[in-house]
Amino acid sequence: MAKVAFLGLGVMGYPMAGHLAKAGHDVTVYNRTGEKAHAWVEAHGGCHAATPREAAKDAGFVMACVGNDDDLRAVCLGEDGAFAGMSEGAVFVDHTTVSAAATRELAGHADEKGLGFVDAPISGGQAGAENGVLSVMCGGAQAHYDAAEPVIQAYARICRRIGESGAGQMTKMCNQIAIAGLVQGLSEALHFAEKSGLDGRAVVEVISQGAAGSWQMVNRHETMLDDEFEHGFAVDWMRKDLGICLDAADECGASLPFTALVDQFYKDIQKMGGGRWDTSSLIKRLRAAG
Repeated sequence: MAKVAFLGLGVMGYPMAGHLAKAGHDVTVYNRTGEKAHAWVEAHGGCHAATPREAAKDAGFVMACVGNDDDLRAVCLGEDGAFAGMSEGAVFVDHTTVSAAATRELAGHADEKGLGFVDAPISGGQAGAENGVLSVMCGGAQAHYDAAEPVIQAYARICRRIGESGAGQMTKMCNQIAIAGLVQGLSEALHFAEKSGLDGRAVVEVISQGAAGSWQMVNRHETMLDDEFEHGFAVDWMRKDLGICLDAADECGASLPFTALVDQFYKDIQKMGGGRWDTSSLIKRLRAAG
């Protein structure tokens, strides 16, 4: 069992840190809003700290799951950042979805201090975090990954090293690109069924068993048909991720025309006031168009 710090107790981080405690690790948590850290300790035991530096002190592993590039830099760097409190040889594991450029920047800072750094973005949503069945895609040195992987397994269904630093984030971009297309296709299929007078649930029961089947279809079709979008991964966060995808595509020369189009569809959802709706709300744009 390891001494672990967990930074960021949002809808993903809160249950992930809980799985670490349940697995027997000695967990200290930090959250920008202190009340949530207090609540986590009451529910799971362990300790909470006032700063990332204090949380990271003497920890063999420091996990982070925050919002974006700037949030990650804030918990890593500076006098109160985690890097200032970590001991040489400790490993920082970043579960935030950020740009590969930010990952490589922070991995460089970590290396200068004799720290390990693994970029380990996650997929599986809030339900995956709560049930401990996330997909974790990792980048970084093999030795650092090998050290961190047994700890990550507390909340992973699958955990794989894809390559060197930044490879985990680039793999997460592949994940978001695929999801964007799947959700738009599912939205159009359900919208077509509605306009054709078909029973959407009956349609999905049949087509989900064939080549059209997907996780999105099985897990999102009912709430989409019921016009309910108050759970899951928010549109605002998806647009942040797709922006990273499109920037990375410009850098590497990839062509992502459909991803760029779906990103604009999500922009339409934001204009409808749906920035906090989950990503399956793309169907509302079709309904609004008639």
